[in-house]
Amino acid sequence: QVQLVESGGGLVQTGGSLRLSCAASRRPFSYYAMGWFRQVPGKEREFVAAINWSGSNTVYADSVKGRFTISRDNVKKTAFLQMNSLKPEDTAVYYCAADRGPYTRAVRTTATDYDGWGQGTEITVSS
Repeated sequence: QVQLVESGGGLVQTGGSLRLSCAASRRPFSYYAMGWFRQVPGKEREFVAAINWSGSNTVYADSVKGRFTISRDNVKKTAFLQMNSLKPEDTAVYYCAADRGPYTRAVRTTATDYDGWGQGTEITVSS
C-alpha cells in the first residue's frame, strides 16, 4: 500500500500561483500513474489532473487546462501540481493518489481507480 503526503497548500489571491507536492513511500512509485483530485464540502471529489507512470502522458480537467501542470520525479518519488492563474473556484482540499494498477496504458480520471489517498492540502483563493 502506498502512502502519500501532500504539501504546499495555503491562501493565495486570485491570479496567484502555488505548487503542490505529493511525496510517496512504500509502493514502487515509478510503476504507477498519479492523480490529483480536489473536493469542497458537500460535493464529490473532482478529478484535476493525472500523469502516467513515465511522465510521458498527462490529462487535465477542462476547468484547469492551460493553468495547471502536473509532473513527477520518479527518483524523488514525488508528484507535483503547479497551479497558475488561480481562481476562487479553485478553492478546495487537494488530494493526490496513486493508480491501483501498475503500468496502466490509459491515464485514468476516476477516483475509484486510485488509492493511497493522503490527508489533503487545503487551498483558498481569495477574490
